[in-house]
Amino acid sequence: MRQPDRIIRMDTVRDRTGLSRSTIYRKIAEGTFPPQIKISINGAGWRESDINRWVADPVAWRPGSGRGLDAV
Repeated sequence: MRQPDRIIRMDTVRDRTGLSRSTIYRKIAEGTFPPQIKISINGAGWRESDINRWVADPVAWRPGSGRGLDAV
């Protein structure tokens, strides 16, 4: 059985990537970093699997690659 994907918040993303908050948002705007997903009215986070894929190969990362959930 496949484990559910965890949602991680900004502090965890910054720790794992070594990027600053402003760099993360700039890269999201450029399309070179996984976008956030809404988890509540005022909260957002990232799929852990997306961040893991980006950390493994930041140059080759593209939106939707490797998840199989492109339509979602």
